[in-house]
Amino acid sequence: MDDFYKDNHGGETPQQDPEMTNTSSEVNQTSPETNYSNAYDSDYQSGTSAMNQEQPAWQPGTGSTFTEHPEGKKQRKKKKVKQKKPLTMGRVVRTCVGFMLITVLLNGGILYAALQANIGGYVTSEDYNKSTSIQSTQNNINNLQNNSEVVTTDNSSTGTLSVSEVAKAVLPSVVSITSTSIYKSNANPFMYGGTYQVSGAGSGIIIGTNDTELLIATNNHVVEDTTSLTVEFVDGSSLDTAYIKGTNSSNDIAVIAVKLSEISDETSKAISIATLGDSDELEVGNQVIAIGNALGYGQSVTVGYVSALNRELTVENTTISAIQTDASINGGNSGGALLNMKGEVIGINFAKQSSNSTSSSSIEGMGYAIPISHAKDILTELMNKEVKEKVDENDKGYIGITSAISIDSSVNQMYNIPIGAYLRGIAEGSPADEAGIQIGDVVIAVDGEDIDSYDELQEQMNYYAAGEKVTLTVMRAQGNEYTEKEIEVTLCSYDELNKLVNK
Repeated sequence: MDDFYKDNHGGETPQQDPEMTNTSSEVNQTSPETNYSNAYDSDYQSGTSAMNQEQPAWQPGTGSTFTEHPEGKKQRKKKKVKQKKPLTMGRVVRTCVGFMLITVLLNGGILYAALQANIGGYVTSEDYNKSTSIQSTQNNINNLQNNSEVVTTDNSSTGTLSVSEVAKAVLPSVVSITSTSIYKSNANPFMYGGTYQVSGAGSGIIIGTNDTELLIATNNHVVEDTTSLTVEFVDGSSLDTAYIKGTNSSNDIAVIAVKLSEISDETSKAISIATLGDSDELEVGNQVIAIGNALGYGQSVTVGYVSALNRELTVENTTISAIQTDASINGGNSGGALLNMKGEVIGINFAKQSSNSTSSSSIEGMGYAIPISHAKDILTELMNKEVKEKVDENDKGYIGITSAISIDSSVNQMYNIPIGAYLRGIAEGSPADEAGIQIGDVVIAVDGEDIDSYDELQEQMNYYAAGEKVTLTVMRAQGNEYTEKEIEVTLCSYDELNKLVNK
């Protein structure tokens, strides 16, 4: 049976799986087993990459033409004198109605244009924010296609680029992500236990901007449980102030952001916004290119083909219908771009299949990417989420849960209990009790944000003040099955909860 392995960088020990490949020592296996691992490196040697990409400046041409009258002079025509018609009430009414219709049509057109310009609140590669000086990769691609075009043996244009041309056009839109997480050991704190920091490496794709932020797509497992995020751009500059905009753990997708005001003019000119393609048009055998921060050394480019489509892949209870490719995907590639030969993003790299066997049955060239056509709607939702700020401790709101345990993947597989926060105690008369939440419910989301543990539930509550309303998504046992329910809870203060508990 295949084992599935995922790099963890916060909450679990990032130790070497006994069945994973160890390049620093010899491993002999008589019966190799298959592992799936996220292409995320939680123990790496950092590296940087620098590349200055000049963006072409487009300047429209100007000019005018005119012709003279064949006789050199303009012929003046005699004016005809029109007799004015008498002013009647019908003419007045018709004139007023005409002016009203024209006014309504003009205002309606202006309002529609304004709404279209602001739908979604963000700017994609098709309509990027020119005031930020950040270009789209489509500009780079168009420029390359004008100067160099691949021609087949029958002299027909393919509309594709070479590998080096795609890399040149798209590298400015891919970033390296370095994360820091706090690892809590369950071991004796006096015997190599306690709490310490863990570093991780991943990749991201610049997918748009809004009025104040540069938006970057990546994998949820790259940013999950992190305490800090650093983004490095193609020119070698970096910002350690990146933050999570939104996550979707069930699809392993996340969006992070950095403030536009913190990006220098030089970096703004060096980076680009990626052009998203259509993964539904892919066919087995199409050539593809993977770009990412492999092993944390900086951006690297690998080439391969689409090996399979709609490959069902389950990693840590997350099942994704993925693109399979033989382009090399390694630790640190998670969140990076899988591209077609037009330079369009058609997938987000997230996992690879591996084996520690040194025999002929060793696994090579089996990487996986999330199809971009599946991810687009999720990315749109995450890009438009408002970033929450933690409230003051004195203003913090409480649900009224007195006891809970975290349900992880191992407990889920053993007892078929959903992953999340399993509630064991609820204060009588508390907001949770009044709202209808029951002991035995498993909280899996807070206001649409997926949670995987009781610690995550407690962390989410740091963003809500007493008196605010929050919607909890719970799984409730109904016989041998669990059904999903959404329950709105009005939070109380600490003093109010304390009175209820100490009754």
